[in-house]
Amino acid sequence: MANPNSPESSLSASRENDPPARKKLIALRVALLHLHKTLLDMERKDYERANGHVSVGELFRLVIDHQQFAWLHNISEFVVRLDETLAGEAPVMPEDAHTAISLARKMFAPSETGDAFQKKYFDAIQRDPAVVIDHAELARLFNNEPPDSGATT
Repeated sequence: MANPNSPESSLSASRENDPPARKKLIALRVALLHLHKTLLDMERKDYERANGHVSVGELFRLVIDHQQFAWLHNISEFVVRLDETLAGEAPVMPEDAHTAISLARKMFAPSETGDAFQKKYFDAIQRDPAVVIDHAELARLFNNEPPDSGATT
């Protein structure tokens, strides 16, 4: 039985007495989970237009094995890393939050000429207004964190 006081029980809920760095990671985690769901729904609709309706079980298999969904694995892996940090014994330090937000800022920079993920993300923003809304939430989080000191814009 899970301990209700364990860090795992509150990965999605920021508590009032949580340190600011932990609250930032939780906010980033929640935003990424929401974006992941939106992108998954978008890819599912596209897949179903071409191949017909899929059940939840079929979708699960597709998400794991089908190339159309493979680019979403990057988001899943990022969230797992956040979960590990939040569930760890060590307190979340400001540097942890800054590093995670900086990495997310780079990863979720939509670009026609960027890496494979950035190109897919750019296309998703062009195709689905729900992705635009979720991206705006991420941008809000990014704008609340100072950029890397060595970053050029």
